Amino acid sequence: MSPDTASPQYRRHGSNAGQPITRRDGVLKVTGRATYAADNHPEGMLYAVTAVSSIARGRVTALDVHAARAHPGVVEVLTPANRPPLAHDPDEKMPPFGFRVEVLQDDKVRYVNQPIAMVIAKTLEAATEGAALLSPQYEVESARTGLDNGDRYAPPAVGIGAPARTGHGDVEAGLAAAARVTEADYVTPAQYHNAMEPHAVVAQWDGDHVTLDMPNQALALSCAAYGAYFGIPAENVLIRSPFLGGGFGSKAILNGPQILAILAARMLGRPVKLALTRAQMYGPVGHRGRTWQKLRIGTDEEGRLTALHHHAVGATSSFDEFIEPAANASLPLYASPAILAEHEALRLDAGTPGPMRAPGEASGSAALEVAMDEAAEACGMDPLEFRLVNYAETEPGTGRPFSSKALRECYAEGAKRFGWSDRPLQPRSMRDDNGFLVGWGMGTAVFPCPHFPAEARATVRADGTALVETGGADMGQGAWTALAQIAAETLGLDVDQVELHSGLSSLPDGGIAGGSGHTASAGLAIHNAGEDAIARLAELATADPRSPLFGAGNVGVVARSGRLHRSDDEGRSETYAEILLRAGRPEVVGMAKAARDPDVAAAHSMYSHGAVFAEVKVDPDLGQIRATRLVGAFAAGRIINPRLVRSQYFGGMIWGVSFALQEEAVTDPRTGRIMNADLAEYHVPVNADVPSLDAILIPEHDAHVNPLGVKGVGEIGITGTVGAIANAVWHATGVRVRRFPIRLEDVLVN
Repeated sequence: MSPDTASPQYRRHGSNAGQPITRRDGVLKVTGRATYAADNHPEGMLYAVTAVSSIARGRVTALDVHAARAHPGVVEVLTPANRPPLAHDPDEKMPPFGFRVEVLQDDKVRYVNQPIAMVIAKTLEAATEGAALLSPQYEVESARTGLDNGDRYAPPAVGIGAPARTGHGDVEAGLAAAARVTEADYVTPAQYHNAMEPHAVVAQWDGDHVTLDMPNQALALSCAAYGAYFGIPAENVLIRSPFLGGGFGSKAILNGPQILAILAARMLGRPVKLALTRAQMYGPVGHRGRTWQKLRIGTDEEGRLTALHHHAVGATSSFDEFIEPAANASLPLYASPAILAEHEALRLDAGTPGPMRAPGEASGSAALEVAMDEAAEACGMDPLEFRLVNYAETEPGTGRPFSSKALRECYAEGAKRFGWSDRPLQPRSMRDDNGFLVGWGMGTAVFPCPHFPAEARATVRADGTALVETGGADMGQGAWTALAQIAAETLGLDVDQVELHSGLSSLPDGGIAGGSGHTASAGLAIHNAGEDAIARLAELATADPRSPLFGAGNVGVVARSGRLHRSDDEGRSETYAEILLRAGRPEVVGMAKAARDPDVAAAHSMYSHGAVFAEVKVDPDLGQIRATRLVGAFAAGRIINPRLVRSQYFGGMIWGVSFALQEEAVTDPRTGRIMNADLAEYHVPVNADVPSLDAILIPEHDAHVNPLGVKGVGEIGITGTVGAIANAVWHATGVRVRRFPIRLEDVLVN
């Protein structure tokens, strides 16, 4: 726990910001009382099932619509021939997160699992059987599935609007002047969002108003987008999303199946529910695209970088663009007089990729951290020593102040806890009592600190409690709890006295739950709204001659324990209830917005930092790899709830294990089909795969990132872990693996 959580101002009632309290929604979830989208069953509801393509490229030449409609219980079949019009062209992107969507606008097939029809029926079984009866026929074209047959081109941008080429200095001159140049290629696979809750929607129309029960990470943006698609004002769209069973970025973006279900509900005048099957999530709802990366690192005689060149090819779809900004992972971290990050794109017959937990950083840091290890090996240096020599005091290329002290402390504390000083430099030097090869590796973790505009409302009530409202999202990260703690601290109340309403689009816009920025964004809005409410209370009290706070307007008041105290005389105070009762007011309401000051953002580099140390054990005969121990040390500003933060770090580190050793979507190069589109063969870690985990919370005060000093923690855990595990595998086996996930055959040596 950060030391500053022990100071008196953070111990108020033991439940305000800084305390490791349990999740507010935990009991609801473990007892099955949390209502997810597909748990809603309005009267008269119909069920929708999406019929999807089984080919990757071509066109649908026939559908047996008659057979499907004739099936008992089937109410309607939507196809390109009868789909009602939409007010927005689905082939036009809608900023800022708009993608082209497939909503039966034509008979073309662009990827496997693309929606080609939708069956609506009185029961789920009837809709499923009706979809099977469509028996589509196709005109098939050859699928483009990889580097050998995809269409390669120079993209105008990568990620969400980032430049495709960024750098400073002369890389070629730096490489030419280097004493050593390390050059290698790295490959990362396609990975698919496999949240426990699949994408779903229950749509109900009432005239030109629609209510959508759906998991959603960006309520206000989505209301505007749905309004545009259906030709209604954004305020006519109500999204209810109190619980999300995971999102990872995919539930901030509109997709074709959900739009079709909403369209069907309007067409039929009845509520319609759609829930994608697990297999159907491999296509229309985004994924992490494949990358092919090349790194060239130049170093001088002392092991200092002279140049860093990171080139990445990112896969995208044939009809839209989202390219993993993988090479940009090399921009903010290591000090080099010359750095160049550049991207190419590859069009494949697959669904469009999208943001997936640490988009760009996860794939790019996996390659970068292995390359840095290789460069350290070439210099004959310990990997930690090499990174300490080369970590950046200021952000490379900009000179903006950097949290270099925090990163140095992450290195030091993580190495100490792990026992790094006992690591032999040479690989294949350690074995355990069972004869397994043991390896230790490390990786640096870094992630930016975005801040999204947000709004909140805080109401202090006459009974001394408070209601705080913001339209945010809790997809498992603990936002309900952390935001309530921020509110309690600002309002001077116990957290149990604060009622938090969120997950509803009719509330003040809570911003986007993504980019590890939700707590900072919605939290600052709540903080500001709470301060506004306290200021209104203070105005009532200090202007009232009957109040012990009368005339304290100049010296100010302090909110604590449900009372306002004079700043210059703690003994003069009264409760919120007393102030409101005397004023004849049932409540006071504070409203506020929050956004990052662009001048501050331009002047300071804003990142969370960390270092991850990994131990693996490898069977020398079978090549089986087990990650046995992970220690991560992270500096992420002020910690609102250490329990939740550790949980997020653990989740990121476990995802790193998945990335490094297990997770991969396997595409059949002949058909373009994903051959492991389920949770039986698409491997992610189970309990037996999870190693010993330790997350160290490094204290950090950043006065510039936002007034709360809060940074994000949800994604940084991945960015150091993948490379740390790969480097540990090399240290155990002497085999340098440059493609992920690492396989048995990659490490078997004679």
